Amino acid sequence: MAARASTRTTALRSPSQIPLRPLGAHSDGEDLRTTRIPLLNGAPRVPGGFAPKAFVGEVVPFSIVAFREGHDIIGVQLRLVSPGGEESLHRLRPRKDGTDTWDAELAVDAQGAWTFVFEAFSDDFATWAHAAELKIAAGVDVPVMAALGAELLLRAAAEKDRPAPQRKHLAAVAASLADGDADLALAASTDAELAQIFHDRPLTTLRSATAPQTLLVERTAAGVGAWYEFFPRSEGAKRLKDGTIKSGTFRTAAKRLPAVAAMGFDVIYLVPIHPIGTTNRKGRNNTLTTEPGDPGSPYAIGAAEGGHDAIHPDLGKPADFRAFVRAAQAEGLEVALDLALQASPDHPWVVEHPEWFTTLPDGTIAYAENPPKKYQDIYPLNFDNDPEGIYQEMLRVVRHWVSQGVKIFRVDNPHTKPLQFWEWLISTVNATDPDVIFLAEAFTRPAVMRALAAVGFQQSYSYFTWRNTKAELEEFLTSVSHETSDYMRPNLFVNTHDILTEYLQFGGRAAYRIRACIAATAAPVYGVYAGYELFENVARPGSEENIDNEKYEFKLRDWEGAEAAGDSLAPLLRRLNGIRREHPALRQLRNLSVHWSDDDAVLVYSKHLDAEFTGTGASDTIIVVANVDPHSVRETTVHLDTTLWGVPLGESFEVEDLVTGAVWTWADHNYVRLDSFSEPVHILKVRERA
Repeated sequence: MAARASTRTTALRSPSQIPLRPLGAHSDGEDLRTTRIPLLNGAPRVPGGFAPKAFVGEVVPFSIVAFREGHDIIGVQLRLVSPGGEESLHRLRPRKDGTDTWDAELAVDAQGAWTFVFEAFSDDFATWAHAAELKIAAGVDVPVMAALGAELLLRAAAEKDRPAPQRKHLAAVAASLADGDADLALAASTDAELAQIFHDRPLTTLRSATAPQTLLVERTAAGVGAWYEFFPRSEGAKRLKDGTIKSGTFRTAAKRLPAVAAMGFDVIYLVPIHPIGTTNRKGRNNTLTTEPGDPGSPYAIGAAEGGHDAIHPDLGKPADFRAFVRAAQAEGLEVALDLALQASPDHPWVVEHPEWFTTLPDGTIAYAENPPKKYQDIYPLNFDNDPEGIYQEMLRVVRHWVSQGVKIFRVDNPHTKPLQFWEWLISTVNATDPDVIFLAEAFTRPAVMRALAAVGFQQSYSYFTWRNTKAELEEFLTSVSHETSDYMRPNLFVNTHDILTEYLQFGGRAAYRIRACIAATAAPVYGVYAGYELFENVARPGSEENIDNEKYEFKLRDWEGAEAAGDSLAPLLRRLNGIRREHPALRQLRNLSVHWSDDDAVLVYSKHLDAEFTGTGASDTIIVVANVDPHSVRETTVHLDTTLWGVPLGESFEVEDLVTGAVWTWADHNYVRLDSFSEPVHILKVRERA
């Protein structure tokens, strides 16, 4: 399928008629870095030479710096080849900022490897028309300009593959210029029909082209989705008469799926479901002492019952897991599974492959650490002694779960494993199953996070969790939507089983509303961890984790009772996910624009999608205005660049609050009042004007 474009798709010469010269090739054989018409800084691009990425349905901005010496006018186009081999040409527009940058937006609609080439050419007719208009109006070189115009038109009329009526028309105009009449020459240089003819089919003498480049387009779920995380052992768990808790199973957990789907989520993410070791098992709140019935951390993977390809016996059997996957699919949910490449001391690997771990001088195996945190129940893998063995085993594990119906993996701490391993694993898996998606849970240094995305991770956790002020969010949202969007897709989780930020701990219920609204609208992928809708905000002292953390114990929650009592955020989550599905602008990453307000706690941004890309025939624009201080009422003026969605500055338009239903008339400067204790965020739809 061909891409959809916001610029005119043109039918220029076939590839065999246009000699493409790779960047650096020169006619006399000398290897140069520039082409005759320079083409520089093409985008999309990824540092390190990796292929840029997009997802099916994504609108991708293509751009290139192109110019030539002197005053002659050039044209720039993009030659795009779909995975199926269909070729299309798209004219790029010059920006009006003096940077010599040309760009166009294209929506890619097929999964697979696309090829794109930037081409530049001398636009001979546009060059003549521009010079003729200026000179003839000034009475300079009129006969010469008329003669040059006639020559150009006759050249075009002689091209056999132009339509016969067009060739006849061009020849007639050329004949009219033969006597050098100034009025006729001026009319030809400003004639809109002629300009369109030569826009659609330029008359050129020089051409340059970049080398072919690849754009990897992945399935839509790689870039769009609402994730919901839960522990299957807690869903359906029951307290027994002796005070201990009986684990939930896949069968009982499946009963929770309709409610998750009803909230509008797309992905149900499960923490590790494997057998849990007993050696050094952690007790409640990460203590080193266990009590009877303590289930242990699911990240301490491996026991006598098996390792990474096994299922915890309390949860059920492989058939029960497959039934859970089918039940999720029936609700429109896709199952994501945690992939944690580590082992408990009881994992079969410890006996079968001790070389896969780090042995200390005293003969013991080193356990995992993230100072000052210690994980005495976990052994990290050491990739140095037998990389081939570890590589093949991890590939086997992933393919096993793919065979069980899992196509999405949330990878725990990938930054603690070699980058080269991830490049190999993801490319190997995707070579046979391109639908498999990997999410990198890597809260680490920016260079490492970006490198993981560049080598293949389809999604990435991000610093969103700790970006809370207006200034922090403006910088963060601009960065992820523009600076790294060619390869890094942020999944804006508002919380996790490991992370309860100070903002949520001390911001009250307003903080939960604010963070959910921003996460759901700022990026096409976001997620919540179960309990968020119940405002679980009490931390273990001195940490950023929930007290009585579910990682170390069962959690018994009354979802329905909380909502019936008005004590649940589920209605807002339901509405937010509904808004995301109703508005295609929110299913894009690269279209976010930050605006301004007079208050340092009021964040303003918009997301706009042109009518060409919405599928509805109408453009889609959402404005978000958020009071990010959860303890206050803010009154301020917001300032919008309304030209981004086609409204001239100063003109009015209507906006509708998609949460409350309120309707206002707005312009580029607007008063707002945001009460963090009632409605701290406006999510506004810009209504189409008559």
